[in-house]
Amino acid sequence: MKKEDINTVENEESVEQIVENTEEAAQTNTETEEKVEETEPVDPLEAAKAEIEELKKQALYKQAEFENYRKRTIKEKADLILAGGEKTITAILPILDDFERAMADKSEDPTAIREGMQLIFNKFTKTLESLGVKKIETQDADFNVDFHESIALVPGMGDDKKGKVIDCVQTGYTLNDKVIRYAKVAVGQ
Repeated sequence: MKKEDINTVENEESVEQIVENTEEAAQTNTETEEKVEETEPVDPLEAAKAEIEELKKQALYKQAEFENYRKRTIKEKADLILAGGEKTITAILPILDDFERAMADKSEDPTAIREGMQLIFNKFTKTLESLGVKKIETQDADFNVDFHESIALVPGMGDDKKGKVIDCVQTGYTLNDKVIRYAKVAVGQ
């Protein structure tokens, strides 16, 4: 074979290889374009709308979840308040029973009536203490605006009584260390 024939044969093989490579490349490009089309939505506007709808749905679920939480906590708070009231009433009912028995008693003895009332009073005081209610002490105490309400100033009591509680007009009470009624007192001046 001549040199020219060899070059032609080699060129023909090269052309065939180039054609094959080109066909393979075209096929690969087509496959790649199909994959890109599968992974990317055709229209970015549609993709944005779909995302907006998904976010709206999530926001709606969160809003409903919060509303349920709010309603549940309000209900639990109301139940706690009712349960607290129930506990107090349950503790006081035996004292009411004692009052009913005292009223039904036809005794005319003033000493017996007084002793019965004292027993009921002591029971009532202990019940209140068990519920966290305590009497504010005022006898010989310094006047304290956190616990006392001054309704009168008493002049001429001497220097040792100045700023001290002289008389308690109405007893004050605390509930779990919180003042629920201030003691109304007269204070030395």
